[in-house]
Amino acid sequence: MDSEYDWMVSDPAVTQARSLSNLPPEDEKGNVEYKLKLVKPTQSRFEHLVTQMKWRIREGKGEAIYEIGVEDNGMLVGLADEDLTESLTTLERMAKRLGATTVEVRRTTVESYNGLNKTACEVLVRRVPDDQQYIDLRLAVLGNVESGKSTLLGVLTQGEKDNGQGRARLNLFRHLHEIESGHTSSVSHEVLGFNSKGEVINYNDSKQGCLTMREICQNASKLITLIDLAGHQKYLKTTIFGLMGCKPDFAMLVVSANNGVAGTTREHLGLAMALQMGIFVVISKIDICPPCVRERTLQQVTRLLSGPGCGKITYPVTSNYAAVTAARRFNSENICPIFMVSNVTGENLDLLKKFLHIIPPACTTGEQTRLMQEITEFHVDEVYSVPHVGKVLVERYYRFQQEDSTLLLGPSEEGNFKKVQFQSIHRNRSKCRVVMPGQAATLALGEWEEFPLRKGMVLVREDPTCCMEFEANICVLYHTTSIKKGFQVTVHVGSVCQSAIIEDMINEDSLKVNEQALVKFKFKRQPEFLRVGARLFFREGTTKGMGQITKVYSHNDKGPHIER
Repeated sequence: MDSEYDWMVSDPAVTQARSLSNLPPEDEKGNVEYKLKLVKPTQSRFEHLVTQMKWRIREGKGEAIYEIGVEDNGMLVGLADEDLTESLTTLERMAKRLGATTVEVRRTTVESYNGLNKTACEVLVRRVPDDQQYIDLRLAVLGNVESGKSTLLGVLTQGEKDNGQGRARLNLFRHLHEIESGHTSSVSHEVLGFNSKGEVINYNDSKQGCLTMREICQNASKLITLIDLAGHQKYLKTTIFGLMGCKPDFAMLVVSANNGVAGTTREHLGLAMALQMGIFVVISKIDICPPCVRERTLQQVTRLLSGPGCGKITYPVTSNYAAVTAARRFNSENICPIFMVSNVTGENLDLLKKFLHIIPPACTTGEQTRLMQEITEFHVDEVYSVPHVGKVLVERYYRFQQEDSTLLLGPSEEGNFKKVQFQSIHRNRSKCRVVMPGQAATLALGEWEEFPLRKGMVLVREDPTCCMEFEANICVLYHTTSIKKGFQVTVHVGSVCQSAIIEDMINEDSLKVNEQALVKFKFKRQPEFLRVGARLFFREGTTKGMGQITKVYSHNDKGPHIER
């Protein structure tokens, strides 16, 4: 059997502990199914297999992995060529019944005792849910300034290699000063699509020529939204807003091979770990480094990821088999894949694309169902003024339908909400009627003169409650001395960002690093809409901490004033 099934890790003891001929036992839950063979099933057996595939696809939010030639206990047995061909044909018939597609991602030769080699095969089955146009994932891109984040995204989304001077990143910049300095200072979004065959769809498609974002979305069965975040220390507030407000599924930490772990690299990694996001690392600029420098950077990254506070098992990806294995294990096990790429020569970029194509959604089916049952709630991320349209809100969060076009928008500086009606909804520059949990959309509000619109406002259907004071269980991640009553911090809750004072500490006089306590915050400027259970992040200089809201105090005991 090919040794890539024994996924390579940095710890030799872990490697030796895993069998070279086995996969983990099959789990009744999840989107992975083991089948020894699918040869000439009866009609009743075929119907059962189709039902089983439907369940696995639902568990994977549109994607399922089938391991052919594998027993339920994970033993790789393999099949003869004839049986394997017939099994794959049956699998394709099953997928066709459900309107799904199949892509063979890898084959492995299994050596049998009689000297005859057999083959095991892994197949990706994909079916876009009925209520979605494509499977949508969000990926935050982190890393120190000049690590090559924007250039990497430019190469992935434009389909052209960089010239070594940063030409590929120019299309991602939103402001003139970003083009002049070469440094990202805002949150920008780009898309990378994959069709049902696993082929990349970007702005410069090799088959269809130049495509627009709308055409990419129409042709893609899976869409990766790449969120480019600032790497400079002075733009840390913007980076935290992107992580808290955009709610990415995963994080990609980009490290420059020639500079190694420097600047904000550790800080960005700490933010992603605190938010409990899956992380993988891309070491860029390997074309300008000698092998000894690349190896030194790889060792730095490995020590950082496997050290205290992270505890990750590093997994260098050097082949297609390794890329598939990394994607399969990414959500279920504590591994951190490491890619070493060049944006100039294109080296190993195909492995990164393979990984992104196969990586499963982070949100579980149960969580998706729960979010679908939530009441309409949208958080305002950005506000635009468009000629002949008026105010346009860029928002993200819970479920929203066209029928919910009349909602309450607020709170204002006085804590008031105003009934509003929207003209249209767009996602990725295309009109839509439904926005699913976690998706982003733009809503056309029209002319607006009631009160100033800002980030952090919400759209709700009923019972809005805003607050100036709230309680939260917090943990101090870093502080040089101790935090006491009266300490002022900047609080991030989703798209809300405002200064607040610690008014009280319940049962504690002070807090030091890694200590936890229940504290009471009070906003300094204006009331905000918060929900119990929401995650918060606070900072002040080098001081940083995380927490969860446990109680909110209504700004107006009689309830918010709603203007008709």
